[in-house]
Amino acid sequence: MSELHLIPRTTDLQAMKTSCVNCSMHQLCLPMGLNDNDMSRLDEIIGRRRRIARGESLYRMDDPFRNLYAIRLGHFKTYQLNPGGEQQITGFQMAGELMGMDAISTDRHHCDVAALEDSEVCEIPFQRLEELFGVIPMLLRHFHRMMSQEITREQNAMLLLGNMRAEQRFAAFLVNLSSRYAVRGYSSTSFQLRMSREDIGNYLGLTIESISRLVSRFKKLGWMQVDKREIRLIEPARLKALAAGTETCPLD
Repeated sequence: MSELHLIPRTTDLQAMKTSCVNCSMHQLCLPMGLNDNDMSRLDEIIGRRRRIARGESLYRMDDPFRNLYAIRLGHFKTYQLNPGGEQQITGFQMAGELMGMDAISTDRHHCDVAALEDSEVCEIPFQRLEELFGVIPMLLRHFHRMMSQEITREQNAMLLLGNMRAEQRFAAFLVNLSSRYAVRGYSSTSFQLRMSREDIGNYLGLTIESISRLVSRFKKLGWMQVDKREIRLIEPARLKALAAGTETCPLD
């Protein structure tokens, strides 16, 4: 899986101008079935490939909206700051996903975005993308589908924070990561957590101590193995059942 996250150190400009059709993530962030002419039109509006170092912000809350960002490499987190200046993480994003759609209605971004590791995005000027919607209906349908997926993710996040027990929340988080990696052609049972336990707890509404206890419990039950940030799901079916509420997690 590491190939997805390593950014080449080369300064070769041609490598930075890889077209959409040759990008390993294009089947996820672009619709299937576009003809060569439509792909060329789309490729022409893609702005620069922008590298974001670990911890660096891509954009901040209230920044003016100009671009959508297709993640080409790496992982990000979205968050807001509460009145006390503390982060509240609202999501984690990975390669093949679009960021910035939250700003379409108001022309201002509603959250901060920071890279969890050295990453790379493709800037897509939204005004030019809108112009293409009128001539490539398939592209508009695909964009609507991605917006729908984003809404569904937010609804699922609300369920995590609302009705689920702590062990359900953590199981659902692992199952979600597993399914997203599977879509990208990577192992659904063996992957690396790019976010810290503190960030996971923040997102799930749990303390870092609670996350550590849940990791220990799942390991003791033989449901997962952990080596630093490397995760291996031994009993993914049980984790799915736990997340769905049809499996219970024995107490320590």
